[in-house]
Amino acid sequence: MKRLGIFGTSGFAREVGDIAVELGYQPIYIARDQSEQDAWPFPGEVILESQVNDYRDIGFTIGIGENVIRQKIAKRFAGQLSFINLLHPSATFGQNQRRSIEAKQGIIVCAGVRFTNNIQVGDFGVFNLNATIGHDVIVSDFVNLAPGAHISGNVHIGARCWIGTGAAINQGNGNTKLHIGEDTVIGSGSVVVKACEPNSVYVGIPAKRIK
Repeated sequence: MKRLGIFGTSGFAREVGDIAVELGYQPIYIARDQSEQDAWPFPGEVILESQVNDYRDIGFTIGIGENVIRQKIAKRFAGQLSFINLLHPSATFGQNQRRSIEAKQGIIVCAGVRFTNNIQVGDFGVFNLNATIGHDVIVSDFVNLAPGAHISGNVHIGARCWIGTGAAINQGNGNTKLHIGEDTVIGSGSVVVKACEPNSVYVGIPAKRIK
């Protein structure tokens, strides 16, 4: 069985480990420091981040939901480690969509995710359980779509955005994509009907800026 290094020891890291096992990998979890390693109560091998260079011949992924932390790790080990994509077997893809996603790096696609077609994705995105992504959508680098998030067609999601559990982003029109600015959080259960500014927090139905 191939080994796969997974940065993180949180619940999401273990969920990523489940995908890895489903795809035939043996997960090796990577703790930030000794205290994090000592606190690990679950089955599975755990190493320290300082030991990663001893495992450079295997693939890696980042099982950390926080976008900024995921970006820092990716930059720290850029050019040193091979970051692979993990696509759960139950995910579905429109025509040529899987191929375009596999050309990226560090992407995690969880069970039940649905991609339609002509979707552009950046690197190190997280597409959590049962999220859906409609036609002609752009998802930038280090985005996290939480479980059950639904993105309609013609939407552009900026870098490091967090789309909360059960949130819905309504469709843009044929000429102008509905844009979610970078580093913006869309609260769980919110419904976005118009463009959102960067570095902001939106909640509610319809979603309104609160920060």
